[in-house]
Amino acid sequence: MNTDPVVTHPDLQLIALDVNGEQHEVMTEPRRTLVDVLRHELRLTGTHVGCEHGICGACTVLVDDRPVRACLMFAAQAEGMRIRTVESLADGGHGGGGHGGELNDLQRAFTEHHALQCGFCTPGFLMLAEGFLAEQPEATKEKIREVVASNLCRCTGYQTIVEAIDACATARRGACANPCNSPAGKEH
Repeated sequence: MNTDPVVTHPDLQLIALDVNGEQHEVMTEPRRTLVDVLRHELRLTGTHVGCEHGICGACTVLVDDRPVRACLMFAAQAEGMRIRTVESLADGGHGGGGHGGELNDLQRAFTEHHALQCGFCTPGFLMLAEGFLAEQPEATKEKIREVVASNLCRCTGYQTIVEAIDACATARRGACANPCNSPAGKEH
């Protein structure tokens, strides 16, 4: 008797995903979206499902360092790409998140600037901002405002989100000007 799931269930396929630096093999139907596989197969529930039409941005993750709506991408399309979810931020994301689940600099900026209320949209905004700041570290508040308009938030009015991202960008630029490993930039 053949117990190979691909043979016994021909509608399934085996895919390999690189998520947050870890390799995962997943048996799934080709029609499953990336957000569904992240949440239901890999139990990475920080990526939220909102509209399921690519409009709200709640499901934003980074795919090869670029923000992507995970509800619009099939999981099989992500094979061979680097996927980062909001869970990656506290575990070694930019700004020294490190072990122990400490918030990274962007998450801290969101907290300090009260850039979240109900929190449902926050993971999508964090991943959008993380990808955007990596691509455009010199972004102005106007450009940040333009980018965050692509995600929906019904609570904050966006101003605090813009302020948080701008504060994080400013701090990151300052850190680049004074590298931590240089004698002048060491904090001890």
